[in-house]
Amino acid sequence: MSFITNHPINNRWPASDPSKLQLYSFPTPNGVKVSIALEEMGIPYEPHLVTLSDSDVKSSEFLALNPNNKIPAIIDPETEIALFESGAILLYLSEKSGKFGGNTPTEKAHITQWLMFQMGGLGPMFGQLGYFSKFAGAQIEDPRQRYVDEGKRLLAVLEAQLSTRDWIAGEYSIADMAIAPWLRALDFYGVKDTLGWDNHPALIAYLERFLARPAVQVGLNVPDRDG
Repeated sequence: MSFITNHPINNRWPASDPSKLQLYSFPTPNGVKVSIALEEMGIPYEPHLVTLSDSDVKSSEFLALNPNNKIPAIIDPETEIALFESGAILLYLSEKSGKFGGNTPTEKAHITQWLMFQMGGLGPMFGQLGYFSKFAGAQIEDPRQRYVDEGKRLLAVLEAQLSTRDWIAGEYSIADMAIAPWLRALDFYGVKDTLGWDNHPALIAYLERFLARPAVQVGLNVPDRDG
């Protein structure tokens, strides 16, 4: 028996190859951060589709891995580490692989800074804007202006940062893997016009560069939504 096969989550999402890192996820912006990073870093992994339904994320098996009932989560058999929270996973994978996390203390600090920008600002604000624009919150009489204003402010911060560089912290890094999927999600949420996306040429070019990366194209579809 291995660390993975002994874990309760293996009862619901059994590992075909317990020697590989196991990814439990769904292709949301937070989910694809990790699949993209795994592809970019060349770390062998096995993906498992965990839907956003309560029957999956609130199952006893998934809660044994992430008591906060959110995707993504991983188990690494090499280190016997089970981990949730997408930002924490990116930092772990970057350290494990020695890639995309910076090579000097200054580079590492700048990349972490922008990763935290995504975790604390971009993701929560755009996620709430999407909820109130596309999902159940759209039925509430317009509470969205706060999120629209904050979304525009965040885009302006990114536009200024990317006006003089190709990637958010200089070299391509885990910060880009965290930020760009949320920019891509603005189209899915139907809020690009609301936020004035077309007025941000640096961001438009940035997202195109990101989406052109072969590993990104693979990671965006992991796990397969259709199982």
